[in-house]
Parts: sequence; structure tokens; C-alpha cells
Amino acid sequence: MPELPDIVVYIEALEKRVQGATLERVRVASPFLLRTAVPPLSSVEGKKIVELWRLGKRICFGFEDDLWLVLHLMIAGRLHWYDDRLKAAKARGLAAFEFSSGTLTLTEAGTQKRASLHVVQGEAGLQSLNPGGLEVFEASEEEFAAALQAKNHTLKRALTDPRILSGIGNAYSDEILFAAQLSPFILTQKLKPEEISRLFAAVKTTLTEWVDRLRATYGEKFPEKVTAFRPDMATHGRYKQPCPRCGNKIQRIRYSANEANYCPNCQTGGKLLADRALSRLLKDDWPRTPEELDSLVK
Repeated sequence: MPELPDIVVYIEALEKRVQGATLERVRVASPFLLRTAVPPLSSVEGKKIVELWRLGKRICFGFEDDLWLVLHLMIAGRLHWYDDRLKAAKARGLAAFEFSSGTLTLTEAGTQKRASLHVVQGEAGLQSLNPGGLEVFEASEEEFAAALQAKNHTLKRALTDPRILSGIGNAYSDEILFAAQLSPFILTQKLKPEEISRLFAAVKTTLTEWVDRLRATYGEKFPEKVTAFRPDMATHGRYKQPCPRCGNKIQRIRYSANEANYCPNCQTGGKLLADRALSRLLKDDWPRTPEELDSLVK
């Protein structure tokens, strides 16, 4: 799922291409995409883009008359830009937004169509879609601590809950926890003040670094290859690969539809966290260290 760094870079690329342009026509191919009926989708046609915002992991297109298109890409939604309308017309996707400056298309891989498009009016309409998570770059460390510890969740869950923190998902939470050298399963209300300070700094540093990296990667090009798995990530998607800090193997735990990637040496004091499926199978034989796990799989 595109997260804060990806959304920021998407918006910057869109600002260069559609700011001040007129949305001449919208074509929606999937009946599952549009989630609102009032105002109608046609109400934004013929109007100019005046601003673009990020709302959590959503991209908000602001039009004249305080109308907004709000797009959530979910896990597999991706955007594509065409200067050539003939090429855009041949492209298949969930939707096409024909601007006076070019065409933006939306695609979604897989069979589960989860991406969503809303048309809303004014600030009240926008806020109705806001999960309410804290914007870390606009918050103090005290506000961050209060949001994090309001309820007792695992740190991984707290970082990825849009009602607690805004814009962070599965991929960048792994990177943040690695930078902070904290276990994904430590409970938020058990965090020490120095650990909260370390985490707060890691959130801002990690997200800033990845925005800068993505800007450098795409340059003036539109970001076409947005992915949650990048070779220069420290832990996410790097199961069994060496930790860039200590050289030990990165481990992972799977739960529900997600997974957490971590370094046992750097984050959990050498302890191997129990993977739900495998630990259920092995029961008392579940290995306690990476070395014991290696002995099982050789």
C-alpha cells in the first residue's frame, strides 16, 4: 500500500502536471470504485484544480467551488500519467481523469478491487474521510506519546493504525522500528520515555529519508513503479537476508494478512518472536533464538 513517502511524491508529481489544469472528463470503468453519489462525479468536470492535499494515505484533488476528489489507492492501486491522449485511451484501468494537460489513469492489480474514489464538498466533507490519526510532522513529542499510549497496543499495530498515526503502513513501520531498535510487539504503554523519544525521532527521520530517496529516484518522471518492497530497505521484505547493522539474518512473523520484519539482534535482544502458524505447529519446540531456528531448517 502506498504510504506517506509514496503519497507525498505522487502529489508533488501531480502538482507539476495538473495544478491549474481543468478536469475535462472522468471515465470510471469499475462500479466498485466510486463510493459517493452526492455531489455527483460530473460536478468536478469543467473545473480547475486549485490544490492537492494528503489526507493520511489518501490523495485529495481540490477543485473550484470547494469540491474534492479523494482517492485511496489501498494495497494495489497505482497511478499513471499520459501526455498523449491516444496512448491514454488505449490504457485499461479502473478510471481515467482527462485533464487539459494530460490524462491520469488508475489501475489496480489483483481481483479484489479495494481502491476508492469519493466526491465531497468542503472541509466537512474532507474531514468525514479523515481517520483522525496524528500527523507526526505537525506534532510535538508529548502529543506523539499521548496518541501512542492512549490505548495499549503492540507497537506495530499502533504505528499502522490510521486512527492513531497518519500515513504509516506495514512497510515503513518495519523500517521505523528497525531505526528505533524496538520490537514490533512491545506494548505501547510499557514504552519508557527514552524509547518514545527514540521512536519519535525514528518516525520523522525514516519518513523524511524515504521521501528524499523517492524524489531522487523519480526525478522529473512520474512515479510509475511504486512498491512496498525496495532493495535498499533495511528489514521490510528482506527475510533471511543480512541485517545492514549487525549482519544477522532478518526474521519475520506473519499475522492475519500482514507480516512484520525485524532483526532479532538489533530489536528483540536476540529473542526470536513466535510466528503464529509455525509456533502453533512446533508448540514447545519453538526455537528461542535465530541459531536454533537455523538448526531446524538446515
